[in-house]
Amino acid sequence: MRKIANAELGRITVDEFKETNKNPFVIVLDNVRSLNNVGSAFRTGDAFLVEKIYLCGITGTPPHRDIQKTALGATESVAWEYFETTFALIQKLKAEGWQIVVIEQVDESLTLPKFRPDKTQKYAFVFGNEVSGVEDEIVKQANVCVEIPQFGTKHSLNIAVSIGVVIWDYISKTVIHE
Repeated sequence: MRKIANAELGRITVDEFKETNKNPFVIVLDNVRSLNNVGSAFRTGDAFLVEKIYLCGITGTPPHRDIQKTALGATESVAWEYFETTFALIQKLKAEGWQIVVIEQVDESLTLPKFRPDKTQKYAFVFGNEVSGVEDEIVKQANVCVEIPQFGTKHSLNIAVSIGVVIWDYISKTVIHE
């Protein structure tokens, strides 16, 4: 067994990425304060062919060196848009037929293993502020709230980790057929 060199991976170029059909999901960052977490969202979005990333409220926007540090160039490949309020964005997405999936611990949340995405639907996955989570008014707009099961003493995961876990789960249930 040997480690594969980057040149052997056969990755697409930024231009090819922009022309490639994307998976029918978007990432919504609701007042995310860490620029490193924003960069990680771009990198994860690139890895799984996200349609777009929406940056809302206080969430930082490219170009910024702290975003670039973790995005590793993904801000050049992944489409993104800024909205002053997450609520305005959610109203727009709902009107366009997107299913709003809020990642949050709420009284009626569905655990991630029980979340069964419909391959015919488009999904907007909403991730919230590192301290206060997703805004209450956005939680009320959700079609479903999904929670990542956890078993330790902490009550949450870092948002970058949460994005990776949720998007991988979605991709594994809708795209990968091994």
